[in-house]
Amino acid sequence: MSSLLKWNKGGLKTPIARARGLGSAKSGVDHWLMQRITAVGNLILGLWLLWSLVSHGAMTYTAAILWISEPMSAILMILFIISSFYHAVLGSQVVIEDYIHHEGFKLFKLLGQRLVFFAMGVASIFSVLQVAL
Repeated sequence: MSSLLKWNKGGLKTPIARARGLGSAKSGVDHWLMQRITAVGNLILGLWLLWSLVSHGAMTYTAAILWISEPMSAILMILFIISSFYHAVLGSQVVIEDYIHHEGFKLFKLLGQRLVFFAMGVASIFSVLQVAL
């Protein structure tokens, strides 16, 4: 008998047969990749935001309204909001999945955090559009 075969409840199984059904081998890669992509996007857009704010100096309320009313500023701000909130959803999802072990509460927390981040993102984008338009 081969040393690769081991006795399980279902009989003799190879290592690959025992591993089947224990989770996807692909979904984690997509999540990991999206975290990295949004991190790079946040870095680039964050540097743009920092440069814009520093280059305008101490802005008055009117100057800030005029700045965000520029089409390029509004578009880049909306992209920054989308990227930041999506990155936050991905990061908090990992924390919830790693540290909450009760499946019902985990599902509740994952759904709740997605809804909260979605609502905050929509409110932020609405604010930018209201000022820009």
